[in-house]
Amino acid sequence: MTDRTSTDFGFERIPWREKARRVRGVFDSVVGRYDLMNDLMSGGIHRLWKQFALAVANLREGQCALDVAGGTGDLSAGLAKQVGQSGLVVMTDINAAMLTRGRDRLIDAGLTGNLRYVQANAERLPFPDHCFHCVTIGFGLRNVTDKPAALASMARVLKPGGQLGILDFSEPGGLLGKLYAIYFRCVLPAIGRVVCGKDGPYNYLPTSVGNFPPPPQMLELMTGTGYKDCHWQPYTFGIAGLYTAQRA
Repeated sequence: MTDRTSTDFGFERIPWREKARRVRGVFDSVVGRYDLMNDLMSGGIHRLWKQFALAVANLREGQCALDVAGGTGDLSAGLAKQVGQSGLVVMTDINAAMLTRGRDRLIDAGLTGNLRYVQANAERLPFPDHCFHCVTIGFGLRNVTDKPAALASMARVLKPGGQLGILDFSEPGGLLGKLYAIYFRCVLPAIGRVVCGKDGPYNYLPTSVGNFPPPPQMLELMTGTGYKDCHWQPYTFGIAGLYTAQRA
């Protein structure tokens, strides 16, 4: 049974209800340099991972998609191009500053008309049942306090047979895993200190990855919260991966 009195946040145990506020604070503090830091910490390869995720979205023109924890809008932009002007993409984020930045980026890129923006918690999505053909969440689920609730909420708003895509970091094994841990725990916070003027948010990142359920546990969670045909595809030697499933 899940302990809902406390949860992990970095190296701390904090009250369960406190995590969402703490996570908002992390992203509020880096929103202006968020895209630059993504490029620096992944060598730009996060853009390729996102293209892989978009390639399996299975969207057609005129359909509707939801991008949860959309950040600055990379996945939303790709989804909007797939559904065309006759379709609709709704981008959500719990963080108002990130959502505003994402909206501004997409407007600047000329993507208007088929995009909507909603500040929302992934655990309690404010949409009717069965209204989206596809739901994506990129590098966001590990920040959610109640992951089963978020998975169930996304299943609820998906049409039967609709596609779920979860893109996130994972921890590779072997020597690469040891090098990865050194980079995440020592090098990345130093980069954050130089680029953003603070290392706190990038101390949080490696611990959030370490606390994220490993693939077998994630697939079990997905199966238990309303999905079928659940799969995990590792990218770049397991540094990141894409979970896919259909709503049962």
